[in-house]
Amino acid sequence: MWERFGLSVMRRMDPERAHALALAALKTGMLPLKGPVTSPRLAVRLAGMDLPNPVGLAAGFDKNAEAILPLSRAGFGFIEVGGVTPRAQEGNARPRLFRLTPDAAAINRFGFNNEGMEVIAGRLAEAPRTVPLGLNLGANKDSPDRADDFVRVLARCGPHLDFATVNVSSPNTERLRELQGRAALERLLAGVMEANAALPRPIAIFLKIAPDLEHEALAEIAEVAASSGIAGIIATNTTLSREGLTSHHRDEAGGLSGQPLFEKSTRVLAQLYRLTEGRMPLIGVGGVASVDQAMAKLRAGATAIQLYTGLVYGGITLGARIAEGLDARLAGDGQSVAEVTGTGVDEWL
Repeated sequence: MWERFGLSVMRRMDPERAHALALAALKTGMLPLKGPVTSPRLAVRLAGMDLPNPVGLAAGFDKNAEAILPLSRAGFGFIEVGGVTPRAQEGNARPRLFRLTPDAAAINRFGFNNEGMEVIAGRLAEAPRTVPLGLNLGANKDSPDRADDFVRVLARCGPHLDFATVNVSSPNTERLRELQGRAALERLLAGVMEANAALPRPIAIFLKIAPDLEHEALAEIAEVAASSGIAGIIATNTTLSREGLTSHHRDEAGGLSGQPLFEKSTRVLAQLYRLTEGRMPLIGVGGVASVDQAMAKLRAGATAIQLYTGLVYGGITLGARIAEGLDARLAGDGQSVAEVTGTGVDEWL
């Protein structure tokens, strides 16, 4: 009841203001959040981390690590905050977030707005939590060496994390996606892994890629990822495609997320599973808003999944509801998450 009322109010607001209000409500600690959903069927081991369930919160919802404890109580099996850059930056001019309600989607062009690694490292160090915590690493828009920015953020924040994500796939920082090319990506990941090895406790490193890559580029990324020693790949970030949209915001610049991304991102996920021969953990992101879609991502090769835009339309307890639904589905089939992963890859190829 409280969540439906809150959603109806926030949908009448400017999207970015509504997002800030949702974070503020979480920080009060007054929302009735039940904690992580778990069972023997849902429990997953992901890159050395024990997750109570495979449903995670994607980066972008809590950019500045302000609500780690309440988010870890919202039913998710793991949470990712950020993206974070070495220096604070305001990001792109407003408006920069648009709801595409007829398409159950959103377009954003935030441009890594955040308070910078020093402020956020302090919050990470002090935040209690009940599930694994990760950070999305970013680069400053005006940085002369973006690869070094990822290294600096990891070195500063890594001691307070369970995993970190190298985000080379945001469409909202000019030329950032060029780091997905083989030579640039090899250099970038080598530097990141060197910094990770120097941490008091090395953590799992993931690479987040775009959904707009051709098969040949995906094959190169799979090869580089395997040789670099990273823990896994997150597939995918937002898309530049506008195919099939009906909303009047469809021509806004930025990355598209939500339901229109589901099929595109799931096809990329399945291709990566096949390219890596199921040996590398994959996190499926893009358009997950139901139990059926979560199960489809798992069957397409995901060890775990993440949500973000679905929360705009389904509320903060969507993750818990999907995890509970997955548990019921798995119980009925007599299976676990691990037994389901990769069983439906051929359906997406």
